[in-house]
Amino acid sequence: MTEELIVVVLAAVLVLGGGGALLLRRRGGPPEAPPTEAPPVEEVEPEAPPVEEVEPEAPPVEEVEPEAPPVQEVEPEAPPVEEVEPEAPPEPDLTPAQRFRARLGRARESLGTSVAAIFGRGLTEEAWEELEESLIAADVGVEATMELVEGLRERCQQEGVRTGEEALALLKEVLRLELGTADRELARRQEGTTVWLVTGVNGTGKTTSIGKLAARHTREGERVVLAAADTFRAAAADQLERWGQTSGARVVRAGEGADPASVAFDGYASAAAADADLLLVDTAGRLQNKTALMDELRKTKRVLEREAGPCDEVLLVVDATTGQNGLSQAQAFLDAVDVSGVVLTKLDGTARGGIVIAIQRQLGIPVKVVGLGESVDDLAPFDPDAFVDALFAEVAQDVDLEDDETG
Repeated sequence: MTEELIVVVLAAVLVLGGGGALLLRRRGGPPEAPPTEAPPVEEVEPEAPPVEEVEPEAPPVEEVEPEAPPVQEVEPEAPPVEEVEPEAPPEPDLTPAQRFRARLGRARESLGTSVAAIFGRGLTEEAWEELEESLIAADVGVEATMELVEGLRERCQQEGVRTGEEALALLKEVLRLELGTADRELARRQEGTTVWLVTGVNGTGKTTSIGKLAARHTREGERVVLAAADTFRAAAADQLERWGQTSGARVVRAGEGADPASVAFDGYASAAAADADLLLVDTAGRLQNKTALMDELRKTKRVLEREAGPCDEVLLVVDATTGQNGLSQAQAFLDAVDVSGVVLTKLDGTARGGIVIAIQRQLGIPVKVVGLGESVDDLAPFDPDAFVDALFAEVAQDVDLEDDETG
C-alpha cells in the first residue's frame, strides 16, 4: 500500500511538472527573441542629405550687385552750372557809356522819347503838366517829380530858356547834378578782408549779383569767399556754390535751416584764415513774416561785426522792374540795418529808368551797381553821366545855353 501511494505521488508530480513546463513555454519562452531587433534604429539615420540641400545661398548675393547704374545716373551736374552762367558773349571792348546805351533801350523809350516829344511841342503849361505825368509814370516818384519839375521851371526862367530843345538840355543837366552828388564807390579795406553784407527780397537777383561780383573780383586776381547765410532756402546755397565753382571763389555753407549768423561768422573765419581779399555774405530774403526776417538780419550783422568789425558795405538788392513797390519793400530793410548802397538789377528789362532817381531821393542811398544784362560784365558800376546820356540818346543833342542869344 505504501509503495502504491508513492507511485501515485510520483505520477502526479510528473504530470504537474510537464504541464508547468508547457505553461512556461507558452508564457515566457518565445518573447525572449524580439529584443535583438536593431535594424529599425538604423533606418532613422538619413539626416545628412537635408543639411546639404540648404546650401544654395550664393546666387542671392550675386543678384544684389547691380549698384553702379544708379550712381552714374546722379552724375549730370554740369547742366545746372551752365544755366547759372549765362555768360552771353561779353562785349569787353564796350565803354560804360556804350554799355548803358546798348542796354537801356526800353527805359529810353518810356522816358527819354516821351520827354523829348513833350518838349518838341513847346514850353507851354500843358507841356509842364505832361512832363510831370511822364516822370511819375517812369517811376521817379510823385514827390521827387514835383521837386524836379519845379526846379527845372525856375532855371528855365532864370536862364531865359525859350525852346523845348533847350529845356531838354537843361533837364539832362539837372539829372546829372541830381545823381552825381553821391559817393558810388564800393568801400574796401586797406588791410585784411573786406566784408560786404548783401540783403534784399528773394527774386530780386540777390544771389546772382553776389556770384557776378565774385566772378569779377576773382578775375582781377583777388581771393574771394562766399558765405551762404541764406539757410532758409536750399536752392540759394546750391546756386551760390555753383557760382563759387564758376568763379573760383571759396564757398562756406551749412545745412538747410542752420543759424545764418553762425554761417556768416564761419565765413569770415574762413576768409581771414585764407587771407582773402573779399568776403560776400548772402542773407535770407524771406521768412515766415517780416519781423522774423528783420530780426534774423540784425542778428547776422551783429554777430558778423563782432568778429570782423563794421561791414564795409551793406548792399541792398532792388529789382528795377518792380518800381515803387520795390521801394516800399526796400524801406523795411533800411529800418533794420544801415544800408550803404543799392544794387539795382534788371535795369535792362521793363524798368522805366526813373527808379534810379527815386531810390536816391526817397531812400537817401546811392545806386552803386546796376544790372544791365545776363553776362558777368553786365553787372556794372553805376555811371550817372552814361545813364543820363543813354536815356536821351538819339533823342536830341545838347544845346550850349551860353551861346544862345536869348540867354
